[in-house]
Amino acid sequence: MSGSTIPSERAFVLGLDGVPWRLIERWSDEGELPNIARVREEGASGTLDSTRPPTTPLAWPSIATGVWPDKHGIYGFQNLSSEYSHEMYTSRDLAQPALWDQLGPSHVGNVPMTYPVREIDGTMVTGMMTPSTDREFAHPPELQDEIDARIPNYEISLDYPEYADRPDEFEAAVDEMLAKRRELMQIQMDRAGDDWQLFFFVYTAPDRFQHLVWDMDRLLAHYKKLDRIVGDVVDYTDDHDADLYIVSDHGFGPIDELVYVNRILEREGYLFQREDEGTRGALASLGISRDAITGALSRVGITEETLVQSLPRRLVDSVAEQIPGDHALYDVDYDRTVAFVHDTGNCYINDTDRFDSGLVAPSEVAQVKADIRAAFESATDESGDPLLEVHDGDELFPTDDESPDLVVSGRGVYESRSGMSESVLGDTGTYEASHRSEGIVLCRGPSIAAGATLRGARVVDIAPTLLHGIGEPVPKNADGRVLFDAFDNEATPAKTKVERTATSRLETDEEVDEEFGEVEDRLKGLGYME
Repeated sequence: MSGSTIPSERAFVLGLDGVPWRLIERWSDEGELPNIARVREEGASGTLDSTRPPTTPLAWPSIATGVWPDKHGIYGFQNLSSEYSHEMYTSRDLAQPALWDQLGPSHVGNVPMTYPVREIDGTMVTGMMTPSTDREFAHPPELQDEIDARIPNYEISLDYPEYADRPDEFEAAVDEMLAKRRELMQIQMDRAGDDWQLFFFVYTAPDRFQHLVWDMDRLLAHYKKLDRIVGDVVDYTDDHDADLYIVSDHGFGPIDELVYVNRILEREGYLFQREDEGTRGALASLGISRDAITGALSRVGITEETLVQSLPRRLVDSVAEQIPGDHALYDVDYDRTVAFVHDTGNCYINDTDRFDSGLVAPSEVAQVKADIRAAFESATDESGDPLLEVHDGDELFPTDDESPDLVVSGRGVYESRSGMSESVLGDTGTYEASHRSEGIVLCRGPSIAAGATLRGARVVDIAPTLLHGIGEPVPKNADGRVLFDAFDNEATPAKTKVERTATSRLETDEEVDEEFGEVEDRLKGLGYME
């Protein structure tokens, strides 16, 4: 199929969340993954460099839009306000048009950060960050009815803490989730018929599985199931003369210890916790905790969800600040704190322009940032090896003045955490592995070169390459480039100049008034949140 001089006019993005290149390369070379091996042989493939940090909420929007977070607007799971409160990022925060906004009909399934569902030319089933299937999660509405009928007990994700000490049951639950996701893809394929330009479907199961299971035999068994799905999609794209892009948002690898980055800031005198003599400390000394209070309320029929839905968010946050708990932000004394780390590695200088209780003058931010970066980079293990990778937010996100000042992530076998701790290093508990920067990209289609190797590919390169490959213009503000190495030298995309088009920033005044408690629990179960 590859090497045709007739370009495709449609494309399929198959997302395999968290799949690392080294496992794909090894097992396809050994013949364990025949369908993936076929895609590599008949198409182009290579590593795919992720965002910094290499996390789901940043990377999938970058893949779908072709721009970095400073342009698409999503920096993590939670958006931080000037008052130090937080709310979940949603699809309404996406500022750059995604591929499904530019192409149509489009069929989008289980892509993270697509909730709340939006009306598009085609179908959409939201993915990660969807609170529950009790909400509206599909477009058009009758698609949700069909999912209910054909996939009983369809789930967006699993309750991971429930499986912390039950690995065999967890593996079975992941397999069931994978099978249901495959059935969902079939439903959308059936609805698409022959009239579609884009299919974008993500399987998050490998990421979820690998966080808690890093055993090569069990992983190979899971990857063989993924390989069969790849075979189905190859047949589907062949039937529709479509280009195929198989991508992961990041890679994966084992972890040995957790690094509590806010403890480093506290140790160096940049962060201070609330004093124990306050209301919070007094309650804690009496054994009054968040769990104790919510447990007492539940016994009289009042749930956390009821409180959150009934009371203004600011009031809920105010009450939460007084109750001893495990959320890092509620333990920080911002009147004395110079800097803190929020979400998955976003470090903010507590400056007077950005925050209500800011301490640092704008003129001093650059020096403070340099000092804090030095403190992070000087943190080492017993062998003298650095614990962290640190990036300057101004360099990563040059177009957004409100971006994080620094981005901190674990190095090698170390995983960073933003929660408060009495020590810098901690045990990983049930988590066996976590994210790495090196994911995968495999391309196959009418104009893709057979056996080609892609070098230097980044997550932002997928959208421009896909658009150019099917003869569509690339947004002028795209950060990614067209991967010309993917195309056969005689194919039209290889001989055609990239056409550019202007795009408008997505704007919405619609507020998302949702209770994301179940989402937060799932994220905590994967170690994404404290």
